[in-house]
Amino acid sequence: METSAGIQSSLQGRYASALFDLASENGTVTAVEQDLETLGAALSESEDFSAATTNPQLSRGEQGAAVAAIAKHLKLSDLTANFLGVLANNRRLAKLPQIIAAFRAIAANQRGEVSANVTSAHPLTKDQVKTLKDKLTARVGRTVMLTADTDADLLGGLVVTIGSERIDASIRTRLNSLSQAMKA
Repeated sequence: METSAGIQSSLQGRYASALFDLASENGTVTAVEQDLETLGAALSESEDFSAATTNPQLSRGEQGAAVAAIAKHLKLSDLTANFLGVLANNRRLAKLPQIIAAFRAIAANQRGEVSANVTSAHPLTKDQVKTLKDKLTARVGRTVMLTADTDADLLGGLVVTIGSERIDASIRTRLNSLSQAMKA
């Protein structure tokens, strides 16, 4: 399996890489990826679950019991549930969001995809998202998985992030550049 050295060298990357290898061996990469999406959503939506993963006062056993109950409630696969148990036992549940992101990156890389994030001042229409996705796919030569966010502070334009590359075509940045040029 080839993944970027940056992902593999981080703690969360090593856990994600190990989970990906196990899922590949079992032929359950898609199921585990869906489980992790479900877990990510649960972490975002439930303050109690998020607190249980980051609370240092909870013992390993208590965290393990909590994630086992969550895994059962969310109907996660056995591999994902066991993985959560390992994270709890190793006191690494606080890294779960980063592990989920690293797993996504590894799985996307394996499929020949690249993730991109576009931030705009106003929500983009489906046609605009499709056009942008097509143009980015043509630019990078790989299938682009696009996530769209909004940030009213941009005033207009877009900020596109693909891996470590950032394309900032926002009005806010242009105004700041113009302001700096006028001061000089």
